[in-house]
Amino acid sequence: MHVFVTGGTGYIGRHLIAKLIARGHRVAALTRPTSASKLVPSCRVVFGDALDATSYMQQIGGADTLVHLVGVAHPGPGKVEQFQTIDFASARAALTAAGESAVQHFVYLSVAQPAPVMHAYVAARAKAEAMIRASGIAASILRPWYVLGPGHRWPLLLLPAYALCERLPGTREAAQRLGLVNLEQMAIALLRSIEHPPPGVRVWEVPEIRAANG
Repeated sequence: MHVFVTGGTGYIGRHLIAKLIARGHRVAALTRPTSASKLVPSCRVVFGDALDATSYMQQIGGADTLVHLVGVAHPGPGKVEQFQTIDFASARAALTAAGESAVQHFVYLSVAQPAPVMHAYVAARAKAEAMIRASGIAASILRPWYVLGPGHRWPLLLLPAYALCERLPGTREAAQRLGLVNLEQMAIALLRSIEHPPPGVRVWEVPEIRAANG
C-alpha cells in the first residue's frame, strides 16, 4: 500500500513508519526541513506545513491512506488554545488534503472519550472526529488515552488503581476505556487499521487497540 503520514517524525509516527516499511508498504511523510533527519531513510520526505493543506496536498501522490498523527506534545491544561490552533486545525488541513487528493482511507489518532479530565483536549479531538464523519470518507479513528513509552512512563504508577477499577462493576467500563497502552501496541493497532480499511467509519477504543496485538 501507499501511505502518507502527517506527524511522522513524532513519538508514535517514527515507530509506525518503521513498521510500515518493514511490511513492504511505500511511505511518504510530511515534515519540516529541520525535522527531516528523524525519518527512516527509505521514507519519502515531503516538506510542508501541517496547518496548510495547500503546502503538501499536491505531493500526496496517489496514497491509499492518509494517517494523521499531528498534535500538541505533552498536552496539558495550559495548552487549551493549541488544541484548536494545532490539533484541530491540522486535522482539518489533513482531511482537506485527503479529499483533494482522492485518498480513500483516513486514519485519525484521537483520544479516549468521554473523559473526566482534559476536557478541552477531548473536545478538540471530538470536533475533529465529527468533521471526519461528515466528510463521508472511510475512516479509522483510534482512541488511546495514554501511550506508554520512552519519556512517557509516569502513569505506570497508576497501574494498581487501574487493576482495582477494572475489577469493580461500577468502574470497569471507564477503566477499560481510559486504560493504558504502550507504544508497540499503538503502532501495531495503527498498522492493522491501515491494512484493513473499513467501508465506513470504525472506532478503535482501548480494548480494540490492545486486541490488535493478540
